[in-house]
Amino acid sequence: MGGGDFDAIAQEQAERGDETLVINMGPQHPSTHGVLRLILECDGETVVSIRPGIGFLHTGIEKNMEFRSWTQGTAFVTRMDYVAPLFNETAYCLSVERLLGIEDRIPERAQVIRVLMMELCRIASHLVAVGTGGMEIGALTVMTIGFREREMILDFFEAVTGLRMNHAYIRPGGVANDLPENALSHLRELVAWLHKHLPEYAAFCNENPIFKLRMSGVAYQDLTACMAMAVTGPVLRSTGFDWDLRKKQPYCGYETYEFDVPTWDTCDAYGRFRVRLAEMWESLRIVEQCAERLEASVGQPVMVDDPLIAWPAQLTLGPDGQGNSNEHIRHIMGESMEALIHHFKIVTEGFRVPPGQVYVPIESPKGELGCHVVSDGGTRPYRAHVRDPGFNHLQSVPIQCEGGMISDVVVAVGSLDPVMGGVDR
Repeated sequence: MGGGDFDAIAQEQAERGDETLVINMGPQHPSTHGVLRLILECDGETVVSIRPGIGFLHTGIEKNMEFRSWTQGTAFVTRMDYVAPLFNETAYCLSVERLLGIEDRIPERAQVIRVLMMELCRIASHLVAVGTGGMEIGALTVMTIGFREREMILDFFEAVTGLRMNHAYIRPGGVANDLPENALSHLRELVAWLHKHLPEYAAFCNENPIFKLRMSGVAYQDLTACMAMAVTGPVLRSTGFDWDLRKKQPYCGYETYEFDVPTWDTCDAYGRFRVRLAEMWESLRIVEQCAERLEASVGQPVMVDDPLIAWPAQLTLGPDGQGNSNEHIRHIMGESMEALIHHFKIVTEGFRVPPGQVYVPIESPKGELGCHVVSDGGTRPYRAHVRDPGFNHLQSVPIQCEGGMISDVVVAVGSLDPVMGGVDR
């Protein structure tokens, strides 16, 4: 083995002359949803120390955003946690909207669509966490059925946004476009499918003796340790603490929806699995409430009524579901020079955001996802920084793994559900 500081570590261990074994787990491993390196020192099968090494998936997203307009930033942030892209977009857009001072002007229908897309995305993200976590300990069926349900959700996303992931759908001021005509019927079919198939996960795993033996008591981290390491999300709620920003610090109108915050009391990998399982049902409750509200608000606007912010100005989709409509093109190309100039400037230059800085946190499937945005009054962010929960959670790997077995490291990392695109950014 070689690379990085591994040669120096190996030399140091050789000089000690003891039986400690240094293992390079990674820098690729399935349970990480990305590229993570774990440096383990082991005494036999027991982990004496463990150090996570990150940065293998660094993309420079935050720096790139300083050279793009505020609206273009959405296309960058959506590629961070690529398993839950719509949450990245929402946190960023809420920050921009707070700087613009237009939070109370976002159309109601746009807010409902945001909540609908996020909650479906939460279910899809949890399906990946539960499915790949099960796969790591040999429960392959959990993974195959997990991706089956996720495909159904991604089909709906594709029908609405044109893409299965990396949507750039949620924009400052609202959403890129309204739902297609058949979206609500498609949504009802999806909800019926999930109601039928989500019980299978509990039947497969909840009381499965092998599953519980591999998960129960493994990756233990109590409430005190979670607080010390700034751990949030299902990992925190598995300690019995019902911290959920949708309830504690509501945004996007979450205070108007009926749902519960599931908790568990075991502080281990099994508790995190059960919390995610319960959260999928609560998200489904919210999705059903969104469907009712969307049915009652058909035809209402989905973008703020401000031509200096809405991007592109007065955009309506063409018959193919993509590009500008014939009416829009006719207007800007043949009827109004001012409209053409405005369209050109708002797309190429973008809108200006008043000077200031803001931090807006939301509850992503992994935990607290926050976006800190700084504006100098220009058409581009002066600085954009995202607090991804996976970054904090990886810091707690030594707490969960040291003193345990090598085989339990995989379970621990899988139960944290880190997505390295979000960790490294």
